[in-house]
Amino acid sequence: MEKFKLMALPYAPEALEPVISRETIAFHHGKHLAAYVNNLNGLLENSGFEEATLEDIVCKATGGILNNAGQILNHELYFGQFSAPKADNQPVGKLAEAIRRDFGSFEAFKEEFQKKGATLFGSGWVWLSADNNGKLTITQETNAANPVQRGLKPLLTFDVWEHAYYLDYQNRRPHHLAALWQLINWDVIEQRYA
Repeated sequence: MEKFKLMALPYAPEALEPVISRETIAFHHGKHLAAYVNNLNGLLENSGFEEATLEDIVCKATGGILNNAGQILNHELYFGQFSAPKADNQPVGKLAEAIRRDFGSFEAFKEEFQKKGATLFGSGWVWLSADNNGKLTITQETNAANPVQRGLKPLLTFDVWEHAYYLDYQNRRPHHLAALWQLINWDVIEQRYA
């Protein structure tokens, strides 16, 4: 059963250099994400989730099905939010207003987001999400967890599993997190927020 497919990247594999190398993209997207897709497809038969969406699976499944579906959902949001590096890259519009409202300033938001990413023990994700009223929150999610499991709408994420950064940054997770801001396609995040 091939219900789920490996997402196509919306940019060339070298487009995110020097922040994320072509080599990291090859491993992270081409090997890690591909394995989650293959694993989930292999687990679906007679699972009760054959017709479910990724979000439904992440909210209702357990065990290996949840772990692989969660990693696919997380990585699709992660890889889908990037574009070529830009200096002084910041959001505008309603999302920028909401960030200022809920965190005081874009700089304060970035600082808290990076700190939560740097201090997450082990493997996982740091997320910016919105509740049903549009209020923004930052959460740390371990392993394959996603804010949809808490009833939140995921907007922006940084992957803090070592495979996301180790080839380029070794054990310097904070440096990797600080560099990722150059890659965020704020139009994509704004559309998710809308």
